[in-house]
Amino acid sequence: MAVQTPEGIEYILFPAGIPVRACAWGIDCLVRGVILFCLLIFTSVFFEIMGLWFLFIMNFVLDWFYYVVFELVWNGQTPGKRIMGIRVVGSDGTPVAAGASFLRNLLRFADGFFNLYLIAFICMSVSPGFRRIGDWAGDTLVIYTSRSRLPRRFSVSLQNSGAILWLKDFPLQTPGIKLGYEEKQGLLMFARRYPLLGRRRADEIARPWAVLLRQNTTDPVINRDDSRPESPSVSDSDYLLGVTRSINGVL
Repeated sequence: MAVQTPEGIEYILFPAGIPVRACAWGIDCLVRGVILFCLLIFTSVFFEIMGLWFLFIMNFVLDWFYYVVFELVWNGQTPGKRIMGIRVVGSDGTPVAAGASFLRNLLRFADGFFNLYLIAFICMSVSPGFRRIGDWAGDTLVIYTSRSRLPRRFSVSLQNSGAILWLKDFPLQTPGIKLGYEEKQGLLMFARRYPLLGRRRADEIARPWAVLLRQNTTDPVINRDDSRPESPSVSDSDYLLGVTRSINGVL
């Protein structure tokens, strides 16, 4: 899903599908079960002091606030979501707000009617972003994090649908460091705006990136004695476009 900011910057969100979200939900159920079991032992030891009311209260807190607290403290992730490499964000990609998190989890009882989660399954199956009722009400989206390994269908479609064909005019370049998701998206955004920039402005913007990406390569950029730039074999902007070509699938 492509999202565009008010500044005109476009980035791509990858919604998490039903299987990975089901696994995250199962892990969270296991974590909640362990917590509840520990509370049960604690209550049985101090039964004369606390009674069963303490266990009932803690069960209520776990049911209604477990997901909300973790999503707000852990940047949209519960233990299950963190293990599976997914998180909750707003529909525009911004961090999930407290009200949105509470609303989406408040409607969990509707999605999980009779604990079958049939309504959630149907709703997620027919919605483009795999949203359940709580996600629609809270205007949220569950996506893969930048550090998770994306399913092959996303990596292939990203290369095929987002190919910038005119990059074939630039020689392929190999970066000296491993690129993460944010770095790749930054390079793609630079390439999309390159035709609107002058050559001098493009080199100015590309300079910090080029210095970083040319590390451990044979293309000289920095003189180690006085830290002044030397003349590289290609300009900074051409180098970035060559790296972008290598990750964009343009042959």
